[in-house]
Amino acid sequence: MDFIAIGDTTVDEFIKLKEAHVSCDVNHEECTISMRWGDKIPYDSSLLVPAVGNAANAAVAAARLGLSSGFISNVGKDRFGDDILATFRKEGVDTAYIAVNDGIPTNHHYVLMYDAERTILIRHEKYPYRIPEGFAAPKWLYLSSLGEHSEAFHHDIARWLSVHKETKLAFQPGTFQIKMGREKLAPLYRATEFFACNKEEAELILGVTETPVKDLLEEIRSLGPKIVLITDGPSGAYAFDGTEMLKVPMYPDPKPPVSRTGAGDATTSTIVVALAFGNTLRDALLWGPINSMAVVQEIGAQKGLLTREQIAHYLARAPEDYTVTLL
Repeated sequence: MDFIAIGDTTVDEFIKLKEAHVSCDVNHEECTISMRWGDKIPYDSSLLVPAVGNAANAAVAAARLGLSSGFISNVGKDRFGDDILATFRKEGVDTAYIAVNDGIPTNHHYVLMYDAERTILIRHEKYPYRIPEGFAAPKWLYLSSLGEHSEAFHHDIARWLSVHKETKLAFQPGTFQIKMGREKLAPLYRATEFFACNKEEAELILGVTETPVKDLLEEIRSLGPKIVLITDGPSGAYAFDGTEMLKVPMYPDPKPPVSRTGAGDATTSTIVVALAFGNTLRDALLWGPINSMAVVQEIGAQKGLLTREQIAHYLARAPEDYTVTLL
């Protein structure tokens, strides 16, 4: 297997709000959304999207791009779990390592959408996390968001990687993994080939406030990862492999984004897939923002994911300034 993702999966229920009030700081960065308490609030539409989540999105991205892809995760023995398994099979993602749990429901998140932004209400069920029996070492292991009760599982993964040196780890930490702290996950950071997070997450991991990207790249890499990627929204993405600090801009949107859910997952997983195909870091960085651009044109984190041929199409038609530069 080329690519195995590990993480929680869920059904996302998108609720598009009609009325809300957004307040932001002077830089339009720190924003809050408010609605009248106690009211009956009308909404525009709702949509249920199964088989999503950071690692799930990565598994589907890898399959669409042509890698043999599988997924280690958990679902409940219920309708939503059945929907998730059927979706992965349709996408060509191997489900052999997805455990079906009787008595534990499938994760169900709610995505409140207003304009192109969203707030996600999350709940991770307490699953019995474990490495499946007979798990064959893939070329790449992609670890992302897991529940808050998964600390011991992370140590199991680090020990597994210490034995299986042939497998490269991509680590895109989720909310609870960041809260665990870099000290508890130190063996995992040291085992990581490719690490990715956004700028705010990097500052949380390092325990710092507003910090230049160059410093964040150096400090995250000092924890052990060989390659570090930090995304920064409209400013683009930055990478450091110990030799070069590189920047890639956003790929221009053909029209205003519909929903930004899954944009970061698309960027990160697509860069990892490009590396798995043997591309240099510079070339791989050009793949990621293209898939991110396509994802934000649709509702849900997977509908817009591209094939390898479509990535090549957009690369061939990229504007002149869409290039990787030294930071």
